[in-house]
Amino acid sequence: MLLLLGVVAAVVFVLLRSLGDASLFFYEVPEAVELRSELGDDRFRVVGTPQPGLVEGELGGEAAVVFTLCAGDVLADVVHLGDPAELFQPGVPVVLQGAWKGPWKAPGPDRAGRGGRRRLVPADGPHGGQARQRLPVRRRPAGSLRDGRLNATLGTLFVALGLSASVVGVVVVAYGLATRNPALVVRSRVAVGFLAVAAVGQVAAMERALITRDFTVAFVAEHGSHRTPALFNVATLWSALEGSILLWVLVLVGYVVLVARRFRDRLDDPMVGWTLLVLFAVCAFFFLLLAGPAHPFGRFSPWPGYDGPGPNPLLQNHVLMAFHPPVLYLGYVGFTVPFALAVAALATGRLGEGWLLEARRWTLVAWGCLTVGILLGAWWSYEVLGWGGYWAWDPVENASFLPWLTGTAYLHSVMVQERRGMLRVWNLSLLCATFSLTILGTFITRSGVLDSVHAFTESAIGPLLLGFFAAVVATTVGLIAWRGDELRTVGSIDSPVSRTGAFLANNLLFGAFAFVVLLGTVFPLLVEAAQGNRISVGNPYFERMTMPIGFALLFMMAVAPALPWSRTSADMLSVRLRWPAVAGAGAMLAGVLLGSRGWAPTLAVGLAGFAVGGAVRQLLLAVGARGLRGLMGRSSGGMVVHIGVAVVAVAFACSSAFVRQAEFRFTDPGDRASFADHELVFDGVATVQLPEKTEVRVAVLVDGHRYLPAISVFPFGGQTIGTPATRSTLRDDLQLAVLAVPDEESSTTVVRVTVQPLVMWLWVGGAVMAVGTALAAVPTGRRRDEVDVPSVDEVAS
Repeated sequence: MLLLLGVVAAVVFVLLRSLGDASLFFYEVPEAVELRSELGDDRFRVVGTPQPGLVEGELGGEAAVVFTLCAGDVLADVVHLGDPAELFQPGVPVVLQGAWKGPWKAPGPDRAGRGGRRRLVPADGPHGGQARQRLPVRRRPAGSLRDGRLNATLGTLFVALGLSASVVGVVVVAYGLATRNPALVVRSRVAVGFLAVAAVGQVAAMERALITRDFTVAFVAEHGSHRTPALFNVATLWSALEGSILLWVLVLVGYVVLVARRFRDRLDDPMVGWTLLVLFAVCAFFFLLLAGPAHPFGRFSPWPGYDGPGPNPLLQNHVLMAFHPPVLYLGYVGFTVPFALAVAALATGRLGEGWLLEARRWTLVAWGCLTVGILLGAWWSYEVLGWGGYWAWDPVENASFLPWLTGTAYLHSVMVQERRGMLRVWNLSLLCATFSLTILGTFITRSGVLDSVHAFTESAIGPLLLGFFAAVVATTVGLIAWRGDELRTVGSIDSPVSRTGAFLANNLLFGAFAFVVLLGTVFPLLVEAAQGNRISVGNPYFERMTMPIGFALLFMMAVAPALPWSRTSADMLSVRLRWPAVAGAGAMLAGVLLGSRGWAPTLAVGLAGFAVGGAVRQLLLAVGARGLRGLMGRSSGGMVVHIGVAVVAVAFACSSAFVRQAEFRFTDPGDRASFADHELVFDGVATVQLPEKTEVRVAVLVDGHRYLPAISVFPFGGQTIGTPATRSTLRDDLQLAVLAVPDEESSTTVVRVTVQPLVMWLWVGGAVMAVGTALAAVPTGRRRDEVDVPSVDEVAS
C-alpha cells in the first residue's frame, strides 16, 4: 500500500508541477531584464508603460510597431507584430505576454495588442531605433526568489499528497469491500494519517506565506498585505475562495481522523468500511478542487516594493471574522459524517436502528456548531454592516440556514424511528438532503451565480460543485429506491394527538420552511435560466411565507413534549399543558403592558412563553426524578435548546417590529437632536491614520455617553466602508452609523441612529441553545440513551 501511495503521489505531483510550469509568471520590466538569463525562452507576462516615440514599419513582411516600455527607471524596447500602433497609447500601462525571443501573444481581448505577436528586446537591442543606455536595475537580494517559492512548493506537495492519499483510500477500501478482505480496510488507516499530514501541512504552508507576506504565492499576492493587522492576516486564509477550500479540507480531514479513531477497533466492519469509503471520496473531490481550479499555491513574481491589496475591508473590520467562518465550517462540513453513515447503511443493507445512535451523535455535533456559526454571522452582520439589522435573507445566509432546518427536522424525526421503528425512508432522506444542501450552499457561495455580500467572486469551481451536488443527489436517491422494500415499516401512528403525530407535524413544518427558503433563494437562478433576466427575491416574500410556519413551530415546541407516544386523553393533556398555557398568557399580557403593539410580535411573545413554560415543566420533572443528572442527556438538553429558540424568536420578532430609525444632519460642534427619548450632541469630526486604513471618526454624545462611529477608507482601490458604534443593553440597542462626512462640496455630517429592542437577547438565546446542545451530547450512561425508557411524564404519573 505504501508503494502504491508513493507511485500515485509521484504521478500527481508531476501533474501539478506541470500545471505550475505551464502557468505564466508576472514581472515588471526591471525584473524581466534582471532575470533574462534565467528566463531564457520561457514565456512570461510583463507590465509597463509605453513611452512617446512609437515607430511603425515592417518586419518579416508584417506590420510592426516598435516602442519603449518603461517601469521605474528601466527601459526595454518591444517589437509588436500584427496590430496597429493605435492600440498602444503613451502613458497608458499595458500587460504583454511572450518571451525574450518572440513571438508574443496578448493575454486577453481587454489588454493592449489583441491577437498580435510581440518580442521584448533589451533597450540596447537591434530594433530600438537608436541605442539607449541601460540604467541600474533594482535587484532582489540574492537567493530570495528561489527561497520565496518554498511555500508554494511545499503547499503543492501537500495538495498532491492529500489527493493521492484520498484516492488510494478510495481504491484500497473499495477493493477490500469488493473482495471481502477486511485487512485492506484496516490498512486504510495509513491513508488517513497521510491525509492528516497533508491537510495540516497545506494550511501551515499557506499561513506561513501569509504571516511572512510571501508574495510569490499567488493567493498571498492577491489577498495579503503588509498593512493587514496580524489577526486578520491569519484570518485571510478563509477570506477568499481558494483559502476557504483549504479550511474546508482541514475540517473535513479532521472529521475523518475522528471517525477512524472512534471506530479503530471496528475497521473490519463493512459498515465502517463504507463510511470511510464515502469520506475518502468526498476528500478526493475537495483535494481535486485544490489541485485544479482553486489552485491556491499558484506562483507569482512580485516586483520590488510590491504590496498586495489585503483581504476585503469588510472582512478585516471586526474580530468576529476570525471565528465565524471556522465555527460555521465545523457545522457545515460536519454533516458529511452522518451522510456517510447513511450511505453505509444503505449499501450494507443494515437498515435497522443500530446505526441511528451514531448518526444522531455526529449530527448533533454538526448541528450545534452550525447553530453557533449562523448566530456569529448574524452578530458580525449587525456589528459591521451598520444597516440596523442582522438577518437579511441573503442567499448565502440562506445557504447555511437550509441544512440547519433539515438537520433540525432529522434530530426530531429520528426519535420516532428509535422509539417506533417508523420513518426510515424519511430519516435517510433528511440526512442525505442535509449533506446535499451543504454542497448546494457551497455552490451558491463560491460560484458567483447569486449576488451576496458574503459570496466570493465567480469561479471555475462552480460547475464542478454543481456536478458533485447532482452526483450526490442521484446516488442517494438511487440507493434509497434500491432498498425501498427493506425500508418499509408496518408501524402506524396510533393517534394524531400523540408525540409521534406531533413529531410528524413538526417535520412537515420544517420541510415546508426549508422549501420556502430554498425556492426564494434559487428562484432568481430559475428566472435567469428561463428568461435571461437577473432578479432578486426580497425580504417581504420570506417574512410573509415563514412567519406562520414559525408560529406553528413555536406551538409544537410547547405541546409535543407533553404528549405521550401513544394515545392521550383530554384530561391528561389539560393537566400537562395547564401551567405552560398560563406562562404563555402571562408573557402575552406582559408584552402588551410593556408596549407591544401589533398581532405578530404579541403572538410571538405568547407562543414563546408557552414553549418556555412547557420546557421548564419537563426540566423540573427530570430534576425531580433524577436530581441534577436529569439535566443531562438528549431530552433535557433538547428542552434547554427549546428555551433558547423561544428567546431568539421573541428577540427576532420584537427587534424587527419595533425598530426605530432616523437620520440627522450636523454642521457645527454642539448641534443637538432628540430621538426615541435620547439626546444627541454633535462633538466634531477627526481623521485618524492607521497602518491599514484611514478612519474619519464622528464624535456624538448620546445621553452623555461618547460614541465614535466612523467611515474607514482603505488605500487599495480607495474602498470606503462604515464602522458603526453600538451600545447594547438587555432592554434595547442604540447604534450610530455615519452616512456622510464633510467634504469639498458640503460641510454636513449625516448620522443614522437606530434603536432596536431586545437585540442582545438574540445572542443570549443563541448561547442558551449552545449550552443545550452540549447537555444533549453528554452521555447519560443509560442504555440506548433513553430509547424504550419512559418519559419523565410517565415516571411522574
